[in-house]
Amino acid sequence: MEWNGRGVVLTTRKHGENDVILEAMTLDHGRHLGLVRGGRSKRHRPVLQPGNELDLTWKARLSDHLGQFQIEPQTLRAGELMTSAIGLTSLQHLAFLLRLLPERHPYPRLFNALSVLLDHLEAPDAAGALLIRFELELLQDLGAGLDLTSCAATGGVDDLAYVSPKSARAVSREAGLPYHDRLLPLPSFLLDGQRQAGSELTWEDITQGFELTSFFLDRHLQERGGKDSGTRAQLLGTLEKSYRVTFPWNF
Repeated sequence: MEWNGRGVVLTTRKHGENDVILEAMTLDHGRHLGLVRGGRSKRHRPVLQPGNELDLTWKARLSDHLGQFQIEPQTLRAGELMTSAIGLTSLQHLAFLLRLLPERHPYPRLFNALSVLLDHLEAPDAAGALLIRFELELLQDLGAGLDLTSCAATGGVDDLAYVSPKSARAVSREAGLPYHDRLLPLPSFLLDGQRQAGSELTWEDITQGFELTSFFLDRHLQERGGKDSGTRAQLLGTLEKSYRVTFPWNF
């Protein structure tokens, strides 16, 4: 059994004296583990850092074996990510999120979203918006996606302002007003044609976005007997500190 493809390093763990087990998110084979011989060597250690994108060749005698990776560096982001508080906490949170998915199942849209996200973690507003969009994409792949295209009550597409926690569908401002205390706020930057990632968002936009994704991710975890890792709370704390420095007028 053998394949070759792109992969982003999520984590590594020591295996024996010189080897490591690499956990990577790959384009064509999803989250995949494999042994890297000599992974703790001076040559491989800088390459096998979270966030780096590699060219991977995986080989095994049988498809259900752990197998071995051969690695070649492609995009080495780790040096920059490791010097950024947002980068470090984002990597930890992303690794946790991706472990919610089954191994070895391809999620090409999610892989591409991960690559874009890792290249745009320098600005807190762009990072926050892209992280929220990543979580929305993850929810789709988990089978718990949101429908933000039209109002669940009227079918209209204008002035969508809430999300129903029961149906996971958008609700217009007028239809949702009588029940606003039971609905989740929908920040406008998540709607097509509204503010996109990279534009200056308020801290309220970001917190509302994470409250939305957190609600449905937490429900997914509870239904499957899992629990939150605490990485989102760390990430939000880091984002808030950066926001207060970069956009003090938002507070």
